[in-house]
Amino acid sequence: MALNEIELVDATPEAVEDEATLTLLPAAAEKIRALLSERNLPDHGLRVFVSGGGCSGMQYGMAIEKEAGEYDSILESNGIKVIIDPTSMMYLTGATVDYVDNMMGGGFHIDNPNAVSTCGCGHSFRTTGSAGASGGGCGHQ
Repeated sequence: MALNEIELVDATPEAVEDEATLTLLPAAAEKIRALLSERNLPDHGLRVFVSGGGCSGMQYGMAIEKEAGEYDSILESNGIKVIIDPTSMMYLTGATVDYVDNMMGGGFHIDNPNAVSTCGCGHSFRTTGSAGASGGGCGHQ
């Protein structure tokens, strides 16, 4: 398996189909591995989720968690466990998670092909079927 592929390793029957994946890029995997190591949490993983809110109507979130919920999908990439609930997976199919570190600071970045508009902050988005703000609070569409 290539460094940037994620393989579905454990999911309930209600979870997503095999073709629905989220890609964790190598820089993101390394940063998550470093965070887990710094916090001495070797058996934890990264939850990636979508919730209502933000400038464009929906926003991304991430959290470190030990266990997945009953209906969550568990993906693995480069030894990193990625946990996604079924509702979030509908919005994150085909998305990539990267970590960018530049002069303006570092942070995780999600590139989501399902987003039809995003906010300038990069943490908020809207899909074709989602109700959200028309134009985004950061002045970008």
